Amino acid sequence: MDIAKLIQTLHPLERKVLPILEKTNSFDEIAKQAKLQKVEVMRALQWLQNKKIISLRQELKEIISLDENGIKYREKGLPEKKFLSILETEIPLSSIPEKTGLGKDEIGMSIGLLKQKNAIEVKAGKEPIIKITEQGKKLLERKFPEEELLKKKFPIDVKDLNQEEKSALENLKKRRKIVNVDVVKEKIPSLTELGKKIVKEGIKGIAIADKLTASMLKSDLWEGKTFRRYDVKINVPSIYGGKRHFVSQAISYIKRIWLDLGFKEMTGNMVQTSFWDLDALFVPQDHPARDMQDTFYIKDPKYGKLPKELMKKIMAVHENGWTTGSKGWRYMWSEEIAKENLLRTHTTVLSAQAISKLKKENLPAKFFSVGKVYRNETLSWKSLFEFIQVEGIVVDPNANFMHLKGYLKEFFAKMGFEDVRIRPAHFPYTEPSAEVDVLHPVKKQWVELGGSGIFRPEVVKPLLGFECPVLAWGLGMERTIMEYYAIKDVRDVYKNDLKQLRESKVWMK
Repeated sequence: MDIAKLIQTLHPLERKVLPILEKTNSFDEIAKQAKLQKVEVMRALQWLQNKKIISLRQELKEIISLDENGIKYREKGLPEKKFLSILETEIPLSSIPEKTGLGKDEIGMSIGLLKQKNAIEVKAGKEPIIKITEQGKKLLERKFPEEELLKKKFPIDVKDLNQEEKSALENLKKRRKIVNVDVVKEKIPSLTELGKKIVKEGIKGIAIADKLTASMLKSDLWEGKTFRRYDVKINVPSIYGGKRHFVSQAISYIKRIWLDLGFKEMTGNMVQTSFWDLDALFVPQDHPARDMQDTFYIKDPKYGKLPKELMKKIMAVHENGWTTGSKGWRYMWSEEIAKENLLRTHTTVLSAQAISKLKKENLPAKFFSVGKVYRNETLSWKSLFEFIQVEGIVVDPNANFMHLKGYLKEFFAKMGFEDVRIRPAHFPYTEPSAEVDVLHPVKKQWVELGGSGIFRPEVVKPLLGFECPVLAWGLGMERTIMEYYAIKDVRDVYKNDLKQLRESKVWMK
């Protein structure tokens, strides 16, 4: 490490404190010699520790301070000393208050203490008589250790007391409101090897300018000066500034990707009819996905309205294939089932509605959506019953499967996944169909992130009025962002743990 450069990074407070540490590690002494407030000394020590110039060791200290009776007895003397000093002869107990000015509690306490020391005798009778003993007279000639302790300058560290003073302290602790003993934490600084080298190098004679002012610039006084260096890599406390929820940040970024690629955003209701969510996408009415186990159906209102003309075409497609060249599913299609309201199971419902509004002159057209979908699934580390789907369609007479691969690879590259794999799959409303996998950058394993394909004629022709290639995809957003935020359990995406939210990095790709 370049010591000269390190010295140039020192703050004025550090430069004042550092030379003193060679002589003392007493916090109070450092503050006194540096002529700094304690808070300034503490700040300087923390900065020096961050630079590894000093180390700070924490010590627990027992600190004694005077309570209200301690302050009183320090000025007026201990009550037992007053009590003993008036006993030149035998004195009735009733005359003690007047002669000493002591209260009832103090007199009682004094009698107890002095009897323990064999300093007095109490003669019982109608009127108790107090008499000083020979031991009491000897005691009066000496200074009480407790009295001497109270005369010291407080606060005092217990470890600075001698054995007699410690014994006196124990006696005072047993009495009411004389002393307080508090355990406090104190940080003791000591120079590291690096610190010793810097002190040896000497920092007092080095002239370092801490600020570049406007007047210095105007008068050219800055020329030839050495300015304090700033270490941008130094340890500093974390500051958690306000920011949007990381999911909201990711959604904004994803939307920007598709907008930059020329797509328009689709929006729509969370509650849809089975007609738009399933029937329009050529999903048969006896398909397992329609079961209560997979779909959230609405209890009230149970039914929605259907577009009559389009309904007739969709019914024909299901029953006999209509004019698509398909044979359909060959069953009696039910309008009542199609009218049932549900929470949308995918945002592909928006794609169907968008296609139904297009005309030939609108083509080519590209749409996307980023929205919530709902599925009646078991909550686990890898699945949610409410999640966000990234949907996209391209309606273009010249579109083909290679274009689909290109859009998907472009999107995932912008999301930080360079390796994308497209593999064959089956979905009721696309043919060909494909699942999209990305290579996990750390685990080096393929992870499935969504489905894609080209809409079947049974989907496109009744909605659009003519056959046209429609590229389509639906991708799970949560899995896409989990690696970036080091989230292992998909439930943690929406847990709203304050620590996680504070420490989550800003979405930047």
